[in-house]
Amino acid sequence: MNLQFRQAIRCATGTMIVCLLITTASHSQSAMSGMGKKPQMSEDAFKNIQVLRGIPVDEFMGTMGFFAASLNMNCTDCHVTESAGDWSRYADDTPLKQTARRMVLMENLINRSDFGAMRKVTCFTCHRGYQIPEVTPSLDEQYGPPPAADPDRVEMLPKATPSPEAAAQILDKFIQAVGGTQQLAKLTSFTAKGTYSGFDTDFKKVPAEIFGKAPNQRSTVNHLPGGDNTAAYDGHEGWVAAADKPVSPIVLSGGDLDGARMDADISFPTLLKQDLSNLHAGFPPVTLNGHAVQVVEGAAPGGTRVKLFFDKTTGLLVRQTRLTETVVGLTPLHVDYSDYRLVPGSGVKMPFKIALTWVDGQSTTELISVAPNSAVAADKFVKPATTTSRVSMSK
Repeated sequence: MNLQFRQAIRCATGTMIVCLLITTASHSQSAMSGMGKKPQMSEDAFKNIQVLRGIPVDEFMGTMGFFAASLNMNCTDCHVTESAGDWSRYADDTPLKQTARRMVLMENLINRSDFGAMRKVTCFTCHRGYQIPEVTPSLDEQYGPPPAADPDRVEMLPKATPSPEAAAQILDKFIQAVGGTQQLAKLTSFTAKGTYSGFDTDFKKVPAEIFGKAPNQRSTVNHLPGGDNTAAYDGHEGWVAAADKPVSPIVLSGGDLDGARMDADISFPTLLKQDLSNLHAGFPPVTLNGHAVQVVEGAAPGGTRVKLFFDKTTGLLVRQTRLTETVVGLTPLHVDYSDYRLVPGSGVKMPFKIALTWVDGQSTTELISVAPNSAVAADKFVKPATTTSRVSMSK
């Protein structure tokens, strides 16, 4: 990944603040499925929201990541240079932002007119990581070696028959590989300590903690120099609170809420078959990091597509991939699990290395120690009070 693209993604993580697209109230209602109360909307949090209205803040931020990934641009490419040091300057209009608004309206028109309102054309369709789309074929690409297959994109063959029984067997093998149902039932909580590194730390390692409580509560706290970055799921609601976010906490909705629940489920994996619906297997042969894997796909409670990749030999989960809806397209995210170790005193194996990759950045968490069945304070999963947005609000 080149430096410019790394900066583009890192910047999209917390600072792209101005809208570029149109949406509908029905989409925002779908994005909030599974939540008991309405999260903060983009137009309530950010200034100069002209067309990106009626969607939750977390979906807004994911949409900014989609733009960064599609065009290989950083924040100040679309916003003014001064915005790097002044949150309010993200509201300034620029020619590129105005062009982007027109482009999204064009995409919406094409999708409505030619594809029955199905999303077939997105920013990525034409840009493919370039600011200016290519219009002339490349002979080097035509006759050169094909790019490596992306395991995340594996799909069942058109004539393949979904096999929920095979999916259940793969999940059962995973449960057995990490200790079995009886041992997992004895694991009621854990605390873990380790390190975190990512775009937001310039890949320097900082202290990290993970707290888990059965059946499906999970909290991670990364101690960054500028303040803690916390993400939590309390069994019903998920949120992210961090010093580098324009709004804190950001309440999770839609696919982001599904993702928080999936991460909690994987900490206590006996819930996987219960929480994933429409399970099926039978995918074409797939390799991941040189190892043959088996793929299980299902739908999270909010409808998010989730693929789980299991090492064919060991049965261990090596990747979770999910696709989260935004109003401009699906944002891919995958979590890689490795370095499984038996946690002393538990009879359960856990991955001691967790690597996250998505359109807003990359990060790695490496555990040093895990204490099973330890006391976990209830406040580890309590959402903090909302702070005032760093961007002045206007309607």
